[in-house]
Amino acid sequence: MSRTDHEIIVVGGGIGGLGTALALAQSGIAVHILERAPQFSEVGAGLQVGANAVRALDRLGVLDEIYATAVFPERGVISDALTGQVLTTLDLGPSFTERFGYPYIVLHRNDVLTPLLEACRAHPHVTLENNRTISEITDEGDRMRIRCEDGHELTAKLVVGADGLNSKVRRLISTDEPVFSGYIAFRGATPIDKGTADADASDVHLWIGPNVHLMQYPVRSGTMYNQVAVFRTVWKDEGRPDWGTSEELIERFSATCEPVRSTVAAHADATAYPNFDKEPLRTFVVGRAVLIGDAAHPMLQYLGQGACQALEDGLTLAAVLDGQVDDVSGLARYDALRVPRTTRCQRAARPWGESWHATDPILRAYRDRYLRLRRPDDYNEVAWLYDDALDDLLGPVRRELETRR
Repeated sequence: MSRTDHEIIVVGGGIGGLGTALALAQSGIAVHILERAPQFSEVGAGLQVGANAVRALDRLGVLDEIYATAVFPERGVISDALTGQVLTTLDLGPSFTERFGYPYIVLHRNDVLTPLLEACRAHPHVTLENNRTISEITDEGDRMRIRCEDGHELTAKLVVGADGLNSKVRRLISTDEPVFSGYIAFRGATPIDKGTADADASDVHLWIGPNVHLMQYPVRSGTMYNQVAVFRTVWKDEGRPDWGTSEELIERFSATCEPVRSTVAAHADATAYPNFDKEPLRTFVVGRAVLIGDAAHPMLQYLGQGACQALEDGLTLAAVLDGQVDDVSGLARYDALRVPRTTRCQRAARPWGESWHATDPILRAYRDRYLRLRRPDDYNEVAWLYDDALDDLLGPVRRELETRR
């Protein structure tokens, strides 16, 4: 039986895992990444990246590569999926960048992962390993032991769980199960010239209606169009075995306006993803194991913050460890900094989605009135997401660490 020893092992090679490994390596710590898939890739298609995550990518040193394939939308548009009427717009152009210091960008998920992967491969403190599926994790006090299904064993002074919704590392803290939201998302990216509901394919366009929504935006430097059609499954509640299928997708969107209806029909062969989250944890740390990303705080997609918060996690973890892993007492700071912010994201995402999918006519009327009255440059509802939370939170930590050196 073979065994290898490491300083830090990051379990999971997605955007969060790679970003965390890169941040740790840049602080001088040797990091080994374990990925169960035969290659590093991202499931899904498009990704919305708010100013907070663009800022994080800049701090990781990969922003030029990110910008090379990103699309910089001028507006976010919310329309009524039943009538087709525009309810409100959000200025994502110069006023957004001026307000938050960084732009709002959209791009393919692999176009975020690839620059992070290349930066990790180029860094002397990072090693990567594929085809490793974990079967057991054991806390041995001064080290963590990982056993893989093929019998290979590894040890590390710290294990970072970046292994997603069904995280095995999380089971050291909680055996909770995913919570099904009742909604199914059909996601896919198609060539930009294929039929879309959006008259201006440069916008981030959200169509909202009772128990449904359609999100659209360009990716791959504007050559592809990402489409996400989401609906609440009624067939599951009725006990039908074929719930969540393309047939139910078409039925659920049957009452929407023609542009939305025809767009959904044209993309009914996209990949279906049931939407899950979990209840927030009180801690992301146990012994010499720590969670980041969806392993720590899986959230519904309505705030567009899943990958964004994972990038914040990685930079925060690197800051509190401050280049060493022999003494992991600093992980308490990571908990104190990350649990409140990510819990707020998890809890806010649920009612945000409920407001999009409202079925009560009175509630929808009040919602639509509010949306029509707001100004395009009113960022009050999103400022807490996009302001520089990392500097605000890590400033005192950095000053304390400086005094100890």
